[in-house]
Amino acid sequence: MTKYLRFKHCGGLALLCILLGMLCKSGSGQIHYSVQEELDKGSFVGNISKNLGLEPWQLMEHGVRIVSRGRTRLFALNLRSGSLITAGRIDREELCAQITLCLVKFNILVEDKLKIFEVQIEIKDINDNAPDFLTEELEIKIGELTAPGTRFPLKTAFDPDVGMNSLQNYHLSLNDYFSLTVKHVSGGAKYPELVLERALDREQKKIHQLVLIASDGGNPVLSGNLCIRVIVLDANDNPPVFTQSEYQVSVQENLPVGTTLLTVNATDPDEGFNAQVSYILDKMPGKVAQIFYLNSVTGDISILRSLDYEDAMFYEIKVEAQDGPGLLSRAKILVTVLDVNDNAPEVTITSLTGSVPEEATAGREIALINVHDRDSGQNGQVTVFVLGNMPFNLEKSIDQYYRLVTARSLDREQVSEYNITLRATDGGNPPLSTNTHIIVHVADINDNPPAFSQATYSAYILENNPRGASIFCVTTQDPDSIHNAHITYALMEDTIQGVPLSTYVSINSNTGVLYALCSFDYEQVRDLHLLVTACDNGNPPLSSNVSISIFVLDQNDNAPEILYPTLPTDGSTGVELAPRSAEPGYLVTKVVAVDRDSGQNAWLSYHLLKASEPGLFQVGLHTGEVRTARALLDRDALKQSLVVAVQDHGQPPLSATVTLTVAIADSIPDVLADLGSLEAPRDSQASDLTLYLVVAVAAVSCAFLAFVIVLLALRLRRWHASRLLQAAGGGLLGVPASASQFVGVDGVRAFLQTYSHEVSLTAGSRESHVIFPQPNYADTLLSQESCGKSEPLLITQDISETKGNSSLLKRLSCAWRARR
Repeated sequence: MTKYLRFKHCGGLALLCILLGMLCKSGSGQIHYSVQEELDKGSFVGNISKNLGLEPWQLMEHGVRIVSRGRTRLFALNLRSGSLITAGRIDREELCAQITLCLVKFNILVEDKLKIFEVQIEIKDINDNAPDFLTEELEIKIGELTAPGTRFPLKTAFDPDVGMNSLQNYHLSLNDYFSLTVKHVSGGAKYPELVLERALDREQKKIHQLVLIASDGGNPVLSGNLCIRVIVLDANDNPPVFTQSEYQVSVQENLPVGTTLLTVNATDPDEGFNAQVSYILDKMPGKVAQIFYLNSVTGDISILRSLDYEDAMFYEIKVEAQDGPGLLSRAKILVTVLDVNDNAPEVTITSLTGSVPEEATAGREIALINVHDRDSGQNGQVTVFVLGNMPFNLEKSIDQYYRLVTARSLDREQVSEYNITLRATDGGNPPLSTNTHIIVHVADINDNPPAFSQATYSAYILENNPRGASIFCVTTQDPDSIHNAHITYALMEDTIQGVPLSTYVSINSNTGVLYALCSFDYEQVRDLHLLVTACDNGNPPLSSNVSISIFVLDQNDNAPEILYPTLPTDGSTGVELAPRSAEPGYLVTKVVAVDRDSGQNAWLSYHLLKASEPGLFQVGLHTGEVRTARALLDRDALKQSLVVAVQDHGQPPLSATVTLTVAIADSIPDVLADLGSLEAPRDSQASDLTLYLVVAVAAVSCAFLAFVIVLLALRLRRWHASRLLQAAGGGLLGVPASASQFVGVDGVRAFLQTYSHEVSLTAGSRESHVIFPQPNYADTLLSQESCGKSEPLLITQDISETKGNSSLLKRLSCAWRARR
């Protein structure tokens, strides 16, 4: 009821002023004064009688008086002096708050002349308020792991003065760990922030005492202090963060008490106690804390008292969000109180096109829209616009009709559908708005070729693969739609080693899967290079190519192949020679093998599987060299049989074996005699039998022919020895016999180490000189030329040892004739 009477009184005064203006013959004027705040009651403001063109004593006579508009009178007329004076102490901060230009307006009426004058008085600010933090101490808790450079918002000081008299600077007391920075935001507000300059160590210092000084720019300068107590905590390094730094809300003045205006929300990325956020209203001067309530848990802001548009049209609320240890952040809420406007605009879509081709140019019409508001006057003035950054514009047609058109060409591959929001807003206070949504589809054209995810591809397949096996799958992306995005794959024609590529691989035209048409052999084909074409189904079709390299991986499908020793073609067994004087480590021979596979499958190792004399020979694991493991003894058999296995490292491993026969002898006669015994065991038995028969005959005939037989035997023996020496001298003397690679035993050619033999026999001497070269231990596969250069070794043997066995001499002679 009070509001209604006040409105009725103000309306009557306004009507009176209008009538007085119409009745006056001369126009009314405007009078301007300025006065400082905080002046005593009755202080001089201005000479009103002079400005009205009257003498002071005429003011009462003409009925000059101040016409009030319902506001408390701040000024009065001194009818005696004709001046305008203050009616009481004027506080600019209470009157205009933070408004820079503070004006007080009222009218002066001259009743007898029916004239009214408008008076404007500017209230000038003085530096009568020092900056105030509204709290004496601020406690900040900082984790010791906080990185240098981290900023902590501090409490702001409030200075109700304006201009240079308002808050200008912040200063921080000297310390070793912190500095101060001031953040300037829109509107000229200054927010101090504490900056950590050095890493904190809680074990060294737990509490830091600082002083924040806020000063204004008045004369003299006024300042206020805030004691800051910094407590170092463990590992809370993230303050709460509001979803918005500034919230704006417009509310009607007739909202009921308890209505929630909005909900502020701040999140803390920490966990547990460090992430528990509580909301606090920053202490502000005036009645903000009495009008608004902030729920410290939910962040809901509600009203405690009814809002009055005539009392205040705008509120600024500062909110703090503080986590468990005490880190905080700040947000600002701007509350605008509006008069009631109860009719929202209405939007009608008169005509609409559902889809637009993407090649359409700017200006393509999409819809025809009509807007209407049942309110009148300013509240009925409607403006409509497109929300967001949309490629559409609204063009005015006739009356309240608008055309929705494209602002530029559209691209369906970027946005295939637009949800256009049209907002119609009236001119009321507060304005009411209506949102209307229009769905526009963009029709596709074939303007994008298929795109491969990579410029080249590499695929791998094991050899011996089954026919029809899947090798690889290529995929493409076509941002077009429907048939424009249907992809067909094909292989470009090519040849590999003269054979068409189509005999090796094929591709599924729909899925892009590559299939092997044959079983690959790594030893024949190790890689293939293909060119795949992807073509869409548009009109015209678009295509793109990609290169694919297919690498065949090796499998262990080839057993080792032994190159040396090679098996003789006549079915005989190879024999290697080793002298009985050989030292441990003597190189007897070397097994050489290769593997057609590659990599690990071709790594070969050599093993001695079986030996007739275990421990006598050893085989190099990686070289294949057969060497003596110990010195040869007399008790060791002449013929040694070795089985050597060559194995690769594939999975599963494959192997091959070779059997070696090693003959042991100290000299050539021993070798030949022993080999003769090996060659003709039956002849040895026959020789023994003949000897027995001769002995038997001699025993029978010894009685009569003993003397004759002895003489004949001596003669025959001498004659036979001379013939043997002559034969040996003619067959062996000075004969260089370069050792052949094989000596035949039972028709088998056995590999020999490279030796050169010189046998020198003198007819009249009892000694035979047999010269052997020194064996070459480096390699068993040396050329005869290199072996021929070996330094000979002289072996002396008593010929008399052979006199008792004529058959041995015969076999030796036969062996050397066979060698020749």
